[in-house]
Order: sequence, then structure tokens, then C-alpha cells
Amino acid sequence: MKERNQYREVEDFLADESFCLWMRSQKNVDGWEEWTLEHPKRAKLVEEARLWLLAMKVPNDDLSQEEVGVALQNAWMEIEKRERESKMEIQLIQLWQTGWFRKIAAIFVIGLLSFYTYTKYFAAEQLYYDYSQIVKGLDEDGLLEQINNSNRPQIVTLSDGSSVLLQPKSKLSYPKIFTGNERKVFLSGEAFFEISKNPKKPFFVHANEIVTKVVGTSFRIKAYENQSDVEILVRTGKVKVNSEKGSSKSNQKEIVLLPNQALRFERKNQTFDKITDITIDKSLRNSVKSIEQLSFEFTDIPVAQIFKTIEQAYSVEIDFPKQEFEKCHLTTSLSDQPLPEKLKIICKSIGNNSSYTMNGNQITILSKGCN
Repeated sequence: MKERNQYREVEDFLADESFCLWMRSQKNVDGWEEWTLEHPKRAKLVEEARLWLLAMKVPNDDLSQEEVGVALQNAWMEIEKRERESKMEIQLIQLWQTGWFRKIAAIFVIGLLSFYTYTKYFAAEQLYYDYSQIVKGLDEDGLLEQINNSNRPQIVTLSDGSSVLLQPKSKLSYPKIFTGNERKVFLSGEAFFEISKNPKKPFFVHANEIVTKVVGTSFRIKAYENQSDVEILVRTGKVKVNSEKGSSKSNQKEIVLLPNQALRFERKNQTFDKITDITIDKSLRNSVKSIEQLSFEFTDIPVAQIFKTIEQAYSVEIDFPKQEFEKCHLTTSLSDQPLPEKLKIICKSIGNNSSYTMNGNQITILSKGCN
């Protein structure tokens, strides 16, 4: 056997019985620890021999030079695999330490995050076309906005005499005075509209992705920004419904709705579902409000009872001289009239210069009694 000072290869150490015993049992029988300290340049070679010995899982038998060679051959694949993995890790670390690679990686990560953000938020947002987007592009100084933060419906009276019963958590933008040859309002939420007749000046309600066109009629629109559907239900008259320009992927033509018909617009797929009989649709049937159910056809009915019907329909309070109206009865039709027009007709029918004032949901009738 060679002198250990002449060992130049890993095989030399592995063929040395005392070295293998030292590695396996940590028994320093031949002064290996002292020798290693005295020859620091060989320390790396000793460490490599130790790793090879562990990789080969050398048994506690004496090894000849030939047996060492066989063991080395059997362990080669495992050692080579470990070296490749180690080299790859070192290369990745070195590559990451280069400035240009970090810049490319940063751009790649930012690109992925941007794509994710766009598809999850921006693209999804563009799928819908709601109140805030519509109003944003308008002259906000020329619009009034009514927001119903209460727990009861609120009456909004427009400059043309039309009335809007605005439900809680809803808002309506409208001009102080309608000008030009169109009347436009913008809804977010739910409202019941009673539009004064003016064939020369059609009325448009913009609600999310759809536009409802009317001349004089009553109908309900439900169009909340955070809900997937838009619903329109007609009580009297006729309405025409279409999509906002550029907001619909479909080529759906204008849809006409008559009394007791409804339309459901699915915002995600941008499809229209016309319902010709609202009584067979459970959702619509259960959502019908008092104003849509009550009759405004009165035949010899006490005025106090007429006022009670109006209070129930519009969620308003009417203050009137009860004693003066105790014997007052009216026969009139108020079915297709906005609330202000209903009140005008009643006051005119009562006579004696009767009039009314309206402050929000509070109505006061000024009269000396019936003719």
C-alpha cells in the first residue's frame, strides 16, 4: 500500500482500511485527524473520499483496490446526478446575480401580474356598463342627483311633471329642466316611473347597459350596479328597450313591451328575455309593489279613501282638512297619470280653489271643502 503522503486520488483513500474505519466508526486508529491537520491541502481530497464512501454505503468488510473500483462504478450515477443538481443551483444563483437577468425576471413578473389584474378586474369591469360610467361622461354641473339612503321609497318630481318613486339604496340623475328634443334621466337601483305625455319629446331612462324609451306611460326598472340582471316591467302604456350603444355584443333589435309584460337583461351574456305574462314568472310576481297593484279607477269614492290609496301606493303622507272633506266623494280615473297630475285632478275636481304643496314625501292639501 502506498504511503498516505502519496495519496493523490479518492481511490487511494477508499482502499485504505484504516481510513474507511475512521470514516465509519470515527475511531482515529492511525492518526488520521492529526495527518489531515498537518496536510491542509489534502483536506479537500479527504472530504471527497468521505462523501464517496457515504454515497457508496460501503459495508464493513475489507476492500481491495478492485472492489473499490466496482463500488465507485456503482455509485457513479448517483454522484453525477448530485453534481448536476448542484451545478444547476450554482448557475441559477450566478444568473440571478447578473443585473440584466434580474431586470428580465422583474419585467416578466410584472407582466404576469398586470395580465392577471387586467383579466380579473379591468376586463371584468368592462363587461358591465353602469351608472357611474354613463354619468361620468356627462356635464355633471347640469344634473341633479337624488340618492335614497332611507329605508322607504322617495318621490322625485321632474320638471316636466313626471314622477319617479325611487326605492332605497337607489339613485337618480336628472336635469333641473329638460331642454332640447329629448328627456333623459340616469338610474342606478330600482324606481317606478310615471311619465307625462309628450310625443314630441320622448323620455329615455339609461340604466346600466340598456335604454328605455317612452312617451307617456308607467313602468318599473330594476338595475343595481352589483346585480347580474336588469329588469323592466310595464304597468301602463308602451315602452321600447334597447342596449346602450357599443355596450352590447349582440345584435338584439329594439324590444317593445306592453302592459303586464316584462324584460330581463342578462348582463354577463348580454341577452334579452321577454316575458309576456308576468304572472308566470315567480321572481317578478313576488317583486310587484303596491303602486303596481292598486287600482286608481274611482267611482263615487270618498276623497279620504282616495288619499289613503295614494299614500299606500307612493309611501307618502297627505295632510288634508278631514272635517271639510268628510262628505266629499269623487268619480275619476287616475290610472295613467304621474303623482303631481293625480293631485291636480283631485284638487280641480274638489273645486273651491283647492291646491296642494309637496315637500319630499309630505303632501299638504289646501282646500275649504267640496263644491
